[in-house]
Amino acid sequence: MAVRPSRAAGLIAGCAVLVGIAAAPAATAQDNTAPDGRAAVEGSVPTWATPAARVGHADPGQHRRVQVALALRDPAGAEALAKAVSTPGSPQYGQHLGNAEFLARFGPTQESVDQVTTWLRSQGLRVTGVAGNRHYVEADADVAQLQTAFRTSLATYRHTTRDGRTHVLAAPESAVTVPAAIRGTVTAVLGLDDSSKTITPAQATAIRPDGTRPGVTPAAGDPNSCARFWAETNNANVPQKYATGQQSNALCGYTSPQLRAIYGLPSSATGAGQTVGIVGAYNLSTIVGDTNRAAGQFGAPALTSGQYSAVLPGTFTDQDRCGPDSWASEQALDVQAIHEVAPAARITYYAGKSCLDLFNTLNKAVADNKVSVINNSWLYPGESTVSQAERDQIGAIAVQAAIQGQAILFASGDSGDNSAPAAAGRAEASYPASHPWVTAVGGTSVALDASNRVKFQTGWENSGNTQSGSAWTPQTDADGRFAGGAGGGVSKIYDQPDYQQGVVPAAIAGGHRAVPDISALADSYTGLAIGFTTPQGYAAYSSGGTSLAAPILVGLVANAQQAHGGDRLGFLNAALYALSGKAQITDVKPVKAGIWSPYMAGFGSVTVPTASGSYLLDLDSKPQTLQSGTGWDPVTGVGTPAAGFVSALGQ
Repeated sequence: MAVRPSRAAGLIAGCAVLVGIAAAPAATAQDNTAPDGRAAVEGSVPTWATPAARVGHADPGQHRRVQVALALRDPAGAEALAKAVSTPGSPQYGQHLGNAEFLARFGPTQESVDQVTTWLRSQGLRVTGVAGNRHYVEADADVAQLQTAFRTSLATYRHTTRDGRTHVLAAPESAVTVPAAIRGTVTAVLGLDDSSKTITPAQATAIRPDGTRPGVTPAAGDPNSCARFWAETNNANVPQKYATGQQSNALCGYTSPQLRAIYGLPSSATGAGQTVGIVGAYNLSTIVGDTNRAAGQFGAPALTSGQYSAVLPGTFTDQDRCGPDSWASEQALDVQAIHEVAPAARITYYAGKSCLDLFNTLNKAVADNKVSVINNSWLYPGESTVSQAERDQIGAIAVQAAIQGQAILFASGDSGDNSAPAAAGRAEASYPASHPWVTAVGGTSVALDASNRVKFQTGWENSGNTQSGSAWTPQTDADGRFAGGAGGGVSKIYDQPDYQQGVVPAAIAGGHRAVPDISALADSYTGLAIGFTTPQGYAAYSSGGTSLAAPILVGLVANAQQAHGGDRLGFLNAALYALSGKAQITDVKPVKAGIWSPYMAGFGSVTVPTASGSYLLDLDSKPQTLQSGTGWDPVTGVGTPAAGFVSALGQ
């Protein structure tokens, strides 16, 4: 897969573009070496750190942790091998390396690590660790020391992200520099800018005005009750906008047998022999008990002893910035979705110290190489939020994963094309889903009938209506009609990868990477019933978002690897696009249908009514620029898995 930097129109002037994998050039007197013997680390200033947005100086006494990223040896060779072992039909397909083999062939040398650590200590920084794959050297110091070491100054900036949230974030005012002697080794210094503070989990759920979540138990005879299957309950007291059978009350939350029925899974598809991973922040200490309690409620087997494990850091930090409660519900959703799809697969949860530590946590999952598929239900609300130097690191991590036969999946987001009015109305793909070396998972709305047969699947892009007398009035809040939907669109950073050529319409891609790649159940109004312990006690409710779609795909891949004798499939995209248009992928298209609910699902910063009332969601109705359609589309990618997907993937 060729991945080249793109000089797309619309990029902010002076914003460097990136290659698929981080590689630092050797600094010489002819390139960027200054008279003082220092060399700049390009791309270390994010595009939002402009003089107009500057608030003031960063606190010189503030303590910060940084990760100095080191370049791979022979990055072009690593990328070529990653493509070869990940492309069906290639003579090297499936011939993955172990982590020790990767390190010996492509990893930074111990000599490089020693050079960097020696220099960091000479600057007064405390070196706190080295990643298992030598990708990062970790250190900490106060801002004053960091400014001196890297010859830059840190300032604070006001930045409104694509989801409408406004942050005050620190970032370098000028490019970070290091001694020219180590510039050929150093690709980035992470932790000097606060882009990671904008990361959110991609989960959606309905919230009552009192802050609680609607339950999952229908009330007999109550027209306001949730439905156990499509149109089991349809409130006849509200206007019927759609044909008979096409309007339903919100679903209570699909159970494990229902979820497995959506994807045509036989009882033998269990993920046996597979170990999959989840990357998240913090840790829900009750997760095993919660998962087993939910399994009893919703028809899944309990976890067996040792089936779930967690890799935890020594301490957790930045709880005030990251909101541990939202990460707890995310962890519960990820674990329970995977377990219901692949009930015999082992699950390893990699916990970040905070939401600011997720790149490092993902790198650990790759460096350990103990899991074959890695779920990431978190995202930045747009590519432009992330500096080039930070984006580069995903490339290096993901290429190592591909060579080792690990698949990295990312949720595509829940804010559609990210063109909310608060974000100036400009569409932008979410990140890291837009990186060509990861699999981006979009979302669907799914109607299952009383016999567990799929009545329809359509793209998750909802439009909101509020009842006004005997009619429905389109909502006119800050996000207009948009009431949540899968992230999708076209990257302004990356050119179109080989695997998308001939599948993604040229009129859409325009020569660029397009997302998502594939999709699964995501609409919380047709979501999955889960349960976990909140500060108020155990709660069961219907959850969704592409945070649900991604772990569903992880479970399906575990089943596919089981079907292939346990062999790792590795980076999935070439294999996924090879199934486009075949029976094992359902081509998702719009339907005329709607869902009634007394509450609106809230997530991220998508603006919806918060009071109880009477609301109708029009499904896949193009509230922004995205809608499903024939062939590849920017909501569901090549489509959604059908019966036979697990046996066909990678063959």
